[in-house]
Order: sequence, then C-alpha cells, then structure tokens
Amino acid sequence: MTPQRAPRSFLRLVWATLVVTLIVIAWGALVRATRSGAGCGTDWPHCNGQAIPIDASAKTLIEYTHRITSGMVMLLALAVSWTARKLRGPTRTWAHVALGFMLLEAALGAALVKFGLVVDNDSLARAIVMSLHLVNTLLLIGAQAMCLWFAGGGAPLSLKGRGPEKWLWFGAIAAFLLLGVTGALTALGDTLFPVDTIRDGIAQHREAEHPLLRLRVWHPLLALTIGGGLFGWAAWLKRRRPSPEVGRWATAVQLIYVAQIMVGVINLVLLAPVAMQLFHLLMADLSWISIIFLGAASLGGAPAEAVEEATSGEVRAA
Repeated sequence: MTPQRAPRSFLRLVWATLVVTLIVIAWGALVRATRSGAGCGTDWPHCNGQAIPIDASAKTLIEYTHRITSGMVMLLALAVSWTARKLRGPTRTWAHVALGFMLLEAALGAALVKFGLVVDNDSLARAIVMSLHLVNTLLLIGAQAMCLWFAGGGAPLSLKGRGPEKWLWFGAIAAFLLLGVTGALTALGDTLFPVDTIRDGIAQHREAEHPLLRLRVWHPLLALTIGGGLFGWAAWLKRRRPSPEVGRWATAVQLIYVAQIMVGVINLVLLAPVAMQLFHLLMADLSWISIIFLGAASLGGAPAEAVEEATSGEVRAA
C-alpha cells in the first residue's frame, strides 16, 4: 500500500491535539504535586457545586483549570476523529483509537475525584487507579503519535516476517509502560511522604512500612536497566535497517533518554521539586513518542531480509 499524506490542515490539527494533550498531562501532574486534587471537592464535572467557581482558592483554580483544559483537548480529539472519517487507512483508525483512549482518560480522572483518591489518600485503590491512568495516558499519546505518523505519509506497518524487529518494539513498549507506572508511584510517594534531605529519604526508605516508600528504589534501577535495553535496540536497528528515517529516530531515542536520565538525577538530588517533576514527565513523554516513531519507522516498508536480497540481486546484475 502506497503511503498517503493527509491534508495539511488535518496534520496541523493532530499536531495541535498532541501538544495540548502534553500540556494537560503536565497540568494533571501539577494537580497531584500541589495536592490540589480536592480543589473542587468530589463534584464532577461541577466544581464545589458551581459551574464556574467564585472566590476560588489557589488549589481550586489549579484543579478547575485542569478540568477546563481537559475539556478543550477532548474537543480537539473529537475534531480529529470527526475529520478523519473522510480519510482512509490507518490514519482514520488511529484517530478513532485516540478518541477512545481520551474518553477513558476522562473517566479515570473523574474516578480519582469522585472516589476521593486525591490529596493525602495513600490507599491501594489510589495506586491502582493512578497506575491505570498512567498506562492509559501513554497509550493515548502513542495513538496520537501513530495517527500523526500515518497522516504525515508514514508507510503502513508490515508485521509479517518481522520477528525480531516486531517483538523488540513490543518489548520496548511494555518495558516503558512498566517504567512509567513505577515513576508515577514514585512521584506519588514523593508527594505523600516528602523529606528535607537525601539522608532523611534514605532513613525513610530503610524504615519504610508503606509500599510506596519501598517502591522508590525500583524506579531508578529500572530506568537504568531499561535505558540500556533501549540503547541496544536503537543501535541494532541502525545496523539492521540503515535508512535515514530509522537512523534519525534511533538517535532521538538515545539522546532523549539520556536527557531524561539526567533530569531524573537532578530531580532526585533536589528532592523532587514540582518544576523538576513536570520537566521529568515531559521528557518521559518525548522519550515514549520517539520509541513509537522508531518502531513505526523500522516496521514500515519491506523486511530487512527482502531489502538485502534485492540489493544483492542488483549488485550481481551489475
């Protein structure tokens, strides 16, 4: 199937939706980090019984702004899905999939508020719903990225005869989802159980009784381990499929992940200030997008073996 680019206006709409989605995700992290999740009480979609809160506190404004921006990005997702109905192929499919994840995202966010899984709540239920929320968020971004990939003329994915490339991409996706969950739970632990010094944090970990505190050590260890795997995967793809597109996204995966690790270290040393938490989350989202694009680039077009055979045949013919 020949790759087809969507109209430029649709491409701009998808880009705008992805960018606004990243902003809304960061604002949601701000709600958690500032303990503003109960700023509107347990009302949803109203805020403290009002459609527009009057004389609102700072926490109410933070939570209300998150709801407003979430509504805006929902409208954008609806516009993408509606516009994509006129298109054919994977672009339309991924536009609809992204809308589905957007609707689920809203439902999970509403569940956190309605069931009081915010502010100082340290229950297992909150950890589970937050983990589901994080996984859905990444899948939402991934679906938007795939829609953007095909709208921009990306080649349809070919999974037949792509054993190593296919399974390594799926493995990278699964590993990053696991890393994201541990990161979300670590951030929740930093919010619920703050410390003033690194020494206090170490002592807190040693005496930890709450699961969120015992999980803290696993996130940086997983980040380093999974990072090594991602580097190896990207380097292997550069050799296996030496195309400019694969090389560009393989390099992006490596560089963005290095930046993410550096930001994570700074975040740890500074004891997770809100600004660094948000920046770390943004880098994680960009790393995830680069993984999606690298996988799509590696699975687009003919399998590497077919390319090698065709190249060898041309050389022999010459």
